[in-house]
Amino acid sequence: MKELELEFTKLVREYRKTIYTVCYFFSNSPQDVDDLFQEVLVNLWKSYPKFRGDSSPKTWIWRVSLNTCCNMERGKKRNVPTVPLVIDKGVMSDSDEGGKQIKMLYDRINRLELFDRAIILLWLESMRYDEIAAIVGLTPAAVTSRLFRIKEQLKSTSNNN
Repeated sequence: MKELELEFTKLVREYRKTIYTVCYFFSNSPQDVDDLFQEVLVNLWKSYPKFRGDSSPKTWIWRVSLNTCCNMERGKKRNVPTVPLVIDKGVMSDSDEGGKQIKMLYDRINRLELFDRAIILLWLESMRYDEIAAIVGLTPAAVTSRLFRIKEQLKSTSNNN
């Protein structure tokens, strides 16, 4: 069991920025980010023994992270009490100009539907269309079409601000 824990810890350290980025995209507050991050870690841990390597660890982490965040977003109406978790993620700051611009972009993206948020997030992470398709369960052609529509929607959102 100790070896499994060490492997999992190494994997989480390697992909913590990815996990945090997904959580940040689906949140409205730092506490929400922490809650989502914690929930993703729990779901990754639960499913880690079943991970067979059919996809890359990166693809698997993206899929678990996105599914967890989408499910949590849908379940917010239930208002389940949570326990705060303090984690030093150290990957993004709102104090510098770049961080402020990223926050503005994320605010616009948070207005999109859940599925569209997931797709644009993957695209912003420079993933290939076939990788995005594998994670979200679409064809590469469908990803291309959706991305075009999402980008147009984001452009019109930025013109309305």
